[in-house]
Amino acid sequence: MIRDPYQNNRLAELVEKTTGLQAGRRIIHAITGTVIFFAVTQLELSKSLTVTGLSVLFLILLASDLARLRVPHLNILFFRFFQILVSPRESQNIASSTWYILGALIAIMLFPLSAALSGILVLAWADPTASYLGRRWGRRAFLGGTLEGTTAFLVVAVLILSVRHPPSIAIPSACLITLVERSAWPLDDNLILAPACAGILTLLNLIV
Repeated sequence: MIRDPYQNNRLAELVEKTTGLQAGRRIIHAITGTVIFFAVTQLELSKSLTVTGLSVLFLILLASDLARLRVPHLNILFFRFFQILVSPRESQNIASSTWYILGALIAIMLFPLSAALSGILVLAWADPTASYLGRRWGRRAFLGGTLEGTTAFLVVAVLILSVRHPPSIAIPSACLITLVERSAWPLDDNLILAPACAGILTLLNLIV
């Protein structure tokens, strides 16, 4: 907890600047998953090497989060230098980027690499598209979000999964992960989406 009034006010000023549509944050969100995808596929990284790399990155991000949440000045610096990447809720919580990397790591650890990478791409592109369009043009409420945002998520998920999987698996998987995204989870959706999508794809591959 920040007890110094000056630090408290300074952080509040910086947090205020991170409100709004945050287009830059959503672009970085998409780039991150895409980089992971191409790093694995184009560099032909093994599953074990990918897990090791993501584990190291996660530990670095987690350590930095714990440090800044304990040291107010570090939190202020974090919001000053990464203004386009952060959201207001991260002033008192672990950053979404940390959960993002952990979600990607869990997906790759637990599921076949092809399914995990598809889940990471859905997280990378469908989630920020839905969030941006829902905030920008969303008018009709739907399951805690907007119908417009949810539709955008579904369309992008269908497109991504249809490129990588047969339609009989891609379309129902996209519908199911859209429902997962709209569900009220106590955890950050950046942690949930990639493993959930990978799990759905894996299960449907066994059934269909």
